[in-house]
Amino acid sequence: MVPGRPHRTLVVAAALALLAGACVTATADTSRTTPDPGRPAAGSPPTTSPGTGPVPPAPERLTRLERAQSKLKHLIFIVQENRSFDHYFGTFPGAEGIPMTEAGKPKVCVPDPILGRCVPPYRSRSQFHQGGPHAQRHSRADVNGGRMDGFIRTAIDSPVYCADHRDDPKCEAYLGPQGQPDVMGYVTGKEIPNYWRYARRFVLQDRMFAPADSWTLPAHLYLVSAWAARCTDPYDPMSCSSDLELNGEHERMKANDPGPIWAWTDITYLLHERGVSWAYYVGNDTCAFECTTANGRERTVSQQNPLPWFTTVRENDQLGNIRGHDEYLEAARTGTLPSVSWVMPYSGVGEHPGAGEPIWKGQRHVTRIVNAAMRGPDWEETAIFVTWDDWGGFYDHVVPPRVDGNGYGIRVPAFMISPWARSGMIDHQVLSFDAYLKLIEDLFLDGQRLDPRTMSRPDPRPTVREELPILGDLLREFDFTQEPLPPLILDPRP
Repeated sequence: MVPGRPHRTLVVAAALALLAGACVTATADTSRTTPDPGRPAAGSPPTTSPGTGPVPPAPERLTRLERAQSKLKHLIFIVQENRSFDHYFGTFPGAEGIPMTEAGKPKVCVPDPILGRCVPPYRSRSQFHQGGPHAQRHSRADVNGGRMDGFIRTAIDSPVYCADHRDDPKCEAYLGPQGQPDVMGYVTGKEIPNYWRYARRFVLQDRMFAPADSWTLPAHLYLVSAWAARCTDPYDPMSCSSDLELNGEHERMKANDPGPIWAWTDITYLLHERGVSWAYYVGNDTCAFECTTANGRERTVSQQNPLPWFTTVRENDQLGNIRGHDEYLEAARTGTLPSVSWVMPYSGVGEHPGAGEPIWKGQRHVTRIVNAAMRGPDWEETAIFVTWDDWGGFYDHVVPPRVDGNGYGIRVPAFMISPWARSGMIDHQVLSFDAYLKLIEDLFLDGQRLDPRTMSRPDPRPTVREELPILGDLLREFDFTQEPLPPLILDPRP
């Protein structure tokens, strides 16, 4: 835990007042984004409500889908923690990164109340970061009505120690050249070489937005169910209502908690109904409950493993599908991967800022997971999606589209790896974790959606996320007519 925030000083208050009227701030720059023809621009209001139903696919997409169904038998989703797109890929050539001058200097700056001026993003060569707070209120403050200039102020007004103790010698490593906190720092391919190599060889997604305007637990609920809510009755889906804070919920997710928490329908319910195999790989050991602890000191923290607390997972006797990483490695080696796999980090390799986790440990973990799939017999039938669950308080310059009252959240890094990937493509479509669910549904469920009006278990979710007109189509990232790309086996510790 980082030390708590001390008493505010009058100097900071005065600086805030001064900056409110005088500082040039960051705004979104979308000039390099290739629009998706026929789709609304980012930020357009949603036009889909529960029960609308899918639009019949165009002939071109139908052909692409049929080819995908014949080629792709395994989808793997690897989810790391708490980084923004600009923080990891802000200088990646051709991507919608940090706006720069021709001389390579950032054109944006963000108000810093302690310094009394606005400061630009800076190159961080560190493997350790503190980041910033990342709950719902912090996301709203960072976005600041679309100005994207609240990141430093939010960090100062939080328990992030070095944002507010910059004279402390131990904070020197967490500050930029002008004394700005590391929420403004960005890394390059020097610090995360494997991630950049994957992005160059396969497909980088530069408009992947976190699904929820909030932190880890809501993001992981969206990952498997397209909603985050609180239920008054764990056996009645209609008792659930949207909740992006979920205060106290993860404390209930403990090994000795006998009851379910969430009543609405998740994607594994539909997969189970259709007989589609799935596994959720967590921790270092085995099983659903031993791998899930609330304190995060061993194995996988509870908020990254919500499935054991879905009522249907228990009622359908699916807890055995929540497995350990060793089982993933064995399945990849022997060609027995399920149709759908999710792989969560264990403590120490999630890249979570402020937790003493160096970036290279997370990159090593992801590389091992990818290498295992590439070395296995299922490689030519596999697509791997790598992303991060939320922005972690780090600066990003693109305004998130508003699709409902819950999201989207701030951009996160993401890329796709497959022998059928359009090599070197940068996908500029608006994406979120909803696109993952849509792909699962299209490949394995004949397009059935998590739609409360067509499912046997209705719930009051505000939108059918997979049917939002703004949502891009992951099938566009594939070319199933090309020769399959060979594996890119990388050194886990370059």
